[in-house]
Amino acid sequence: MITQLGLVAVIIMVSSYALESRHSVFVLTFAIGCALAAIYAWLIGSMPFFIAEGIWSLIAIRRWLGARQKS
Repeated sequence: MITQLGLVAVIIMVSSYALESRHSVFVLTFAIGCALAAIYAWLIGSMPFFIAEGIWSLIAIRRWLGARQKS
């Protein structure tokens, strides 16, 4: 079950990153994927990965808020 969470998180991250230029909702989707990857990292006990993915999630949320305001 935990492995599937990691796989889903990475698939969401990669696909939404590839589509970010199409719509700002994909930036939000990327942030959600990063948050899921952070949860996965916490569940497997990988604190460096947890911190890195948590930071990426916060950066993506900030980017989404900025892109939303431009629309």
